[in-house]
Amino acid sequence: MYLVARTEGDPAALAASLAREVHAVEPDAPLYEAATMDRRISDSLARQRFSSAMLAVFAGFALLLGGVGIYGVMSYLVTQGTHDLGLRIALGAPRGGILRLVVGQGMALAAVGIAAGLTGAWALTRLMSSMLYAVSPTDGATFAGVALFVAAVALTATCVPAWRATRVDPLVALREE
Repeated sequence: MYLVARTEGDPAALAASLAREVHAVEPDAPLYEAATMDRRISDSLARQRFSSAMLAVFAGFALLLGGVGIYGVMSYLVTQGTHDLGLRIALGAPRGGILRLVVGQGMALAAVGIAAGLTGAWALTRLMSSMLYAVSPTDGATFAGVALFVAAVALTATCVPAWRATRVDPLVALREE
């Protein structure tokens, strides 16, 4: 049995007087776990908060691994294409064009990954809906925010290899083959 009392002041300060009133009516009534409604609600949501925190930590790790993966793939592609990039620079291609080419390739890969991730996330919304509180499983703002964040990470991860590609010395690149 629960007893709920609405107060205008501090509920914790009224706990002792409430216990006295209950014992005046029923002297043998056991009273335990007196708590405010805010604490009861907070305790009832502890499991969901923990699950959300763990999900956020794992999502952060996934984002970090995705950024490292994009950087690794782009570095590999730039290294493999050093000869081609050096030839383009030797033939007079502007460094801005080389930068756009490498960033464009990286962002194309990121766009495919973002599309696949959004599709997978949308497909798993029914499984995740029990873990969400006060958020729709198909919240458009969340999907858009995550997609923009991943795109920003991908852009950052492609900029370093792209900058390195613009610094390729054409003579060294042509001699490597």
